[in-house]
Formats: sequence, C-alpha cells, structure tokens
Amino acid sequence: MSGAAPLTGGGRHARDAVVTGIGFCLPGDGRPVFTADDLWNIASRGASCLMQSNAYYGSVDLSDAMFDELLPDVAPFFSRHYTAAHRFGLVSMAQACSDAELDPYSGDLADAAILAGRGGIDANIDSYLAVLRADPETIRVTEAMELFVAAEQAVTPSDVALVQGALTRSKGPNFTVSCGCASSAVQIGNARRLIADGEVDIAVVTGVDIFSVKLIRNIQRLLQGAQKTYEIIRSDDMPALLPSFDSLMRPYDRRADCINHGEGSVTVIMESREHATRRGAHLYGQVLAQATTRDGLTNPLASDETGRELVSAVRRCLADRWEIGQVPYVHGGSDGNVVVTAFEANAIKELYGSAAPDLLMTSQEGCFGHNGAPAGCLGVALTLLMMERGEVCPTTNCEQPADNLTFDPVPGVRTRPLDFDYALSFNYQVGGVKSAILLGSPDV
Repeated sequence: MSGAAPLTGGGRHARDAVVTGIGFCLPGDGRPVFTADDLWNIASRGASCLMQSNAYYGSVDLSDAMFDELLPDVAPFFSRHYTAAHRFGLVSMAQACSDAELDPYSGDLADAAILAGRGGIDANIDSYLAVLRADPETIRVTEAMELFVAAEQAVTPSDVALVQGALTRSKGPNFTVSCGCASSAVQIGNARRLIADGEVDIAVVTGVDIFSVKLIRNIQRLLQGAQKTYEIIRSDDMPALLPSFDSLMRPYDRRADCINHGEGSVTVIMESREHATRRGAHLYGQVLAQATTRDGLTNPLASDETGRELVSAVRRCLADRWEIGQVPYVHGGSDGNVVVTAFEANAIKELYGSAAPDLLMTSQEGCFGHNGAPAGCLGVALTLLMMERGEVCPTTNCEQPADNLTFDPVPGVRTRPLDFDYALSFNYQVGGVKSAILLGSPDV
C-alpha cells in the first residue's frame, strides 16, 4: 500500500528519491571493502573485521597505490595534504559514482548536491596543531604555502565536502552536517527533501569519520580512573560507562559489555526517479521518509531508555501513508551499548505490540566497528541490499540473544530469507538524538 504521493509547497507532487549507487571505504578482510559485493561478503556471513594493535578496532588499510588507482586525476598539490578522512570520503564517492554509472569528471554531477556527514574531528587535529605551532617569523615561504593548503583543506568539519565539491566541480548545494553517529542519516533526509522539492536531480551523500586509537586508549584510562567517582554520583538518567576495545562488541547479545570503534566512509547516490529512469540507472530502492527527534533530557550524555522519541520518529516517517505492519525488518543502530538495546527493545514493543517477536531487527556494527558518521549511509546501503536479495544479514557477533529483546536479532552467521518491500533504519547521537529512515523497494 503506497497511497497518494504527498504534496510539497505550492501544491506540487513530491518526486520520488531513489538510490542508484553505493560505494564504500571500510575495514575489510585483507583489503578494504569498496563495492556492494565486498560489503555483502562480509555482512551476510557475520564476519568481523575488528583488530588493530591488540585492540578491537576497525582499521581501513588504504594504500597510496589503491587511492591513486581509484582517483588517478586528483592534483598532487592538493592530494599530498589530504587526511585519511579526505581519502576515505573520495574513495567511497568514486566507488558510488562507478556503481551508479556516473562520471564525476565529465559533468554528470555538475548540478548535484554534495552532502557530507562528519561526527568526529580526530582527522583534523594534526593540521590544526601544525598551524597553531608554526612560527610565521621563521618558517620558509614554501613551507608556509604547504601548511596553508593543508590547513584550509583540513581544519574544519567541512573538510570532505570541500574536496568532493572540487573534484565534481558541482555548482549545487554543498554542506556538512555534524550530528554524531546520526550525521549521514540526517543528510539522507536532506537529500530526499532536495530531490522531492525539485531543487536537485542528484544528491551525493557521504558519511566519513576517523578515530584516533591513541585518543581512544587515553579515554579508556580516564574512564577507568573515573569509575569509582562515577558510581558515587550516578543517577538513574545517566548512561552506563562502558569499557571499549578490550573485548569484542556484541550487539543484542547477553554478554555485550563494550563498544569497538572503526573508521571509514560510505557514499549513497540518490536521484529523482525521472532522472534515474531517463539514463537507465539501476534502482536499489527508495528513501521514503526520514525523521529526527531528541529525548529532551537536560543531561547532554543521557538517553531515555523508554524509547519514546524513537517511536515518535518512526511515526513521523510513517505519517498516515504507511502502517507499521508493512515493515517486517528494521536495521538497528545498536553498538553493543546495553542502554541502546534497552530503548530499541522498548520502542519495538510499543510500535509492534504482540507482533514484535516476529520482527527481524539486526545490526552489522560488529563487522566494521562503530564508525560514527558513516552509520546512516551504511544502514541505507545494507538494508536496500538485503531487500533486493531477499535475505536479512545476521547480527554480527550475536550468539546468545539478550533476555530483554522484544524482537528477533537473527543470531549466528547465516542470512535469513525474507521477502520485503519496506524497512526502517535507525541511528543515534549521544544526547538522545534519534533518527529513523523509511526505505522501500523501487516500485512500491
């Protein structure tokens, strides 16, 4: 049941926003994940690519040769100053363009929206400190120029959108959203609205983040030192402090006790249906709606475990056009945090009622690590691949489902057959931010 198309301003019918390309630069097994087939090979068997320096961390081993092969026409004057975030974001964009059969060098993206999601600033720190510590009185002129170029490209969270816009020479909207791990999810919603309202025919949405292992280890040491004080001052609305990287993350598993981080980038190409049809593009599916809410708590680090605002986000997506019973699969946003599992379980129970135990809800964060901003684009890409192939990927590293789950997390290492045309994808940010994306197959 699709119902009548909603209206935009001025009484015009909104245009469908379809997904025509997906590309990746994620941790892999021996080499990075670049393509849809690479991604499926990892996610469909619940494989985990988490380990670096005796810590569970998802590292993208992108060599200079790989980058040069995928992006041979990038000017060295700029590329030698690229951070890992620049490189990951450009690689995932190049892969998504190739998948969508779009050529960024020939003007195919000249009017496209180039939208980036960034959560962390770890990739920007070295460039920032280099400028801060430079002595203008003693630095050589050539070094000053190199430092200036590096800084202008890398000291702001808009770093990746900046170089993507230059590569595509796009004259369309170009901006970055920073909303933690919901960043690219929010940009998916922005892209859908730009397309629906007729502002653009194509939107390139990229989520990319880098996490410093050194910083992570320091945080863990600080966390251990703060634990005793925390237990004294903790109140019911404060989140649990979890160790990170000492053991394997296990979303929806009864042994879940930590979060493992990762790095990388995911890009999703979205187009108006008319534009995609004219050029004969392959359609993975549609982005039907996206909604963002917040729990409204005064504690900037807390989440409401009732899941009330996640329910609100879902209902905003469904509006009066779809029913929850049409959605048999949800791509969860669990990172192994028991607080996240609690509010997801409560939200699913509220939304589905007695039908909740039949719902399939899985997370593949254990494949690549909790990678921040890419999570929204990754959820869209993975969910549409599952929909297209009629199989739901298992929850990675979930072997013993937690007792409080109200849904089926598909434990183990095998996919579950499911013929479905609608799905939801969830993402969150610290502070109670909830994002829900409603996805559909190409022709619903």
